[in-house]
Amino acid sequence: MRRAAGAVADIAATIRNDRVVAAGCILPPTQDPRVSQTLGTRHRAAMGMTEETDAFVIVVSEETGTIAWAEGGKLHRKVDANALREALLNAFGATAPEEKDATAAPAAA
Repeated sequence: MRRAAGAVADIAATIRNDRVVAAGCILPPTQDPRVSQTLGTRHRAAMGMTEETDAFVIVVSEETGTIAWAEGGKLHRKVDANALREALLNAFGATAPEEKDATAAPAAA
């Protein structure tokens, strides 16, 4: 992984196939000079990780509690749970499970 001299990274857990496979992972910060200086290390690390791998990174701001996700070096900020769910389903080629229709009549016995 590339790292600029003096660059700060963030630490994360790595999940593969529904299992935590590593914890305390040091993530590389983004190398993109156009990234806003207002982004913290956690968001920069999420972007950096997805610049170098095919990872889908979920970020929760320690300061505000807002959710963001990164993929392909792009950061999507201030997303709600539904937007995150849709992004995860799209990223992993899954389809949403059928929602139960609360208005449907029960099946005949």
